[in-house]
Amino acid sequence: MADQTSAEGPSKSALKKAEKQARLAADKLAKASKQATVAVVGGKKSDDIIGMTVSKTENFSAWYQEVVLKAEMIEYYNEISGFFILRPASMFIWNQIRKWFQERIEAMDVEEASFPMFLSSKSLEKEKDHVEGFAPELAWVTKAGDKDLEVPVAVRPTSEAVMYPYYSKWIRSHRDLPLRLNQWNSVVRWEAKQTTPFLRAREFLWQEGHTAHLTETLAGEEVLQILELYAGVYEQLLAVPVVRGRKTEKEKFAGGYYTTTVEGYIPSNGRGIQGATSHCLGQNFSKMFDITVEDPTPKEGEKAKHIHVWQNSWGLSTRVIGVMVMIHGDDKGLVLPPRISKLQVIMVPVGVTKATTPEDKTKLYDQLQEIKDTLKKAGVRTDYDMREGYTPAWKFNDWELKGVPLRLEYGPKDAAKSVVSYARRDTGEKGTIPVSDLSTAIPTLLETIQSDLYAKADAAFREHRIKIEKWEEVVPALDAKNVVLIPHCLKEKCEDKIKDLTTGNQVEIEGPENTKAPSMGMKSLCIPFEQPEGLVKGVTKCLNPECEALAEQWCMFGRSY
Repeated sequence: MADQTSAEGPSKSALKKAEKQARLAADKLAKASKQATVAVVGGKKSDDIIGMTVSKTENFSAWYQEVVLKAEMIEYYNEISGFFILRPASMFIWNQIRKWFQERIEAMDVEEASFPMFLSSKSLEKEKDHVEGFAPELAWVTKAGDKDLEVPVAVRPTSEAVMYPYYSKWIRSHRDLPLRLNQWNSVVRWEAKQTTPFLRAREFLWQEGHTAHLTETLAGEEVLQILELYAGVYEQLLAVPVVRGRKTEKEKFAGGYYTTTVEGYIPSNGRGIQGATSHCLGQNFSKMFDITVEDPTPKEGEKAKHIHVWQNSWGLSTRVIGVMVMIHGDDKGLVLPPRISKLQVIMVPVGVTKATTPEDKTKLYDQLQEIKDTLKKAGVRTDYDMREGYTPAWKFNDWELKGVPLRLEYGPKDAAKSVVSYARRDTGEKGTIPVSDLSTAIPTLLETIQSDLYAKADAAFREHRIKIEKWEEVVPALDAKNVVLIPHCLKEKCEDKIKDLTTGNQVEIEGPENTKAPSMGMKSLCIPFEQPEGLVKGVTKCLNPECEALAEQWCMFGRSY
């Protein structure tokens, strides 16, 4: 019987042929993508070499790309450029952050919701000023199967336009306030620039909170509460110091009233990096989407009128993981803070040789199991490495690459002394702990590692956060990998000029080749809440030599991501 092609679709043979062609094309694409991204080191592909091949100090960019790949945090999604697969090690960190944050916002009566990922062009038109910044990155769906959609829909880059029409519907009275919703989702921003795992991807995970309040005061209180939680994610979980502050008008969230931020610092290249933002949207969006309530406190003798609500939005993304990797990692690979590490302790049997009898080997492994059970009861995430055919040294290097905070070594000599030998991932410090003390000593040691990682990173940030009062010192400070605090007028045109004035001549940039490009100009990172002394309002001038205005506040500037 001849192949049938009807209105229902193509024939089976045609489908098989198409599937075969698709598979061949996918294989070809994957092979080409892999060949394009794998570096060659000493005649070998770097992905064939166990362990790191690039030094953090010599080529930071390549080091970062290699460490997140080899430590099994991400995998490149070869089907479409700019997308990354988050592997279990990364998702564990994200889920630890999610649990910590979710528990605290629930205590603030924030409820969880889920809105669709698509939005119409009609909704986008309502907030042109806000969407303008996202327009080049919007991904549009124009087809369903082989049919053109009557009205194309965009994949959300953020959810104001998706959510706020329903806030207008649900909020009818001041008794409906505050309305506090948060969703954990992914968003798509079709980046034209070079993408980087965690830091800049075309799709990323985040949480986005959207709330509505009766007054500016109530909205402002929540903005700072959320900002402090974001600082807690960085400082308490990731051992990363941040500066709390407010964005300048130039750098604030488009369409918002004001933006608060936590700003980090990457010592390896001296760049600042935005950690998370908490925005007060004011009444801008409630006016766009007609979100109103009747004024519960009208003036005496006046009829109650409708007022627009005050809104906030706040978000934290998987960028946090990249920041943590860049700050703590070293030439051996990842260095993970214990509180967010999927595995806090790895146990490696040592001293097992060909001469070890099966009975002694079994006895040693039974003792390792007892130690593992003891640590698990103490709340320590623990495992042992019993892989055959690998030396202890090979295992040490493998777990160091993956950043496990603490390694325990246990062999016949340790058993004879009733101790366990340990090695810290962060400092390399070694020692022994009596087996009888493990349930208390190991949790204490892990907390010490956590606090030491923070202290080290905090010291580096403070050392490279320089207060400057002479313009000629600015560029040398930037070149020395610092961020700077300068007296500033906070005017947008002045910020633009400062960026121009600090953009340098041709210099070497990071990369596999010694390419040259203009050095990056600095931009404002934030106006820190903690202001240094020395600025006198009405007297101190803006540091920009081409600006005649007086300084309003100390502003933190730097080269940034």
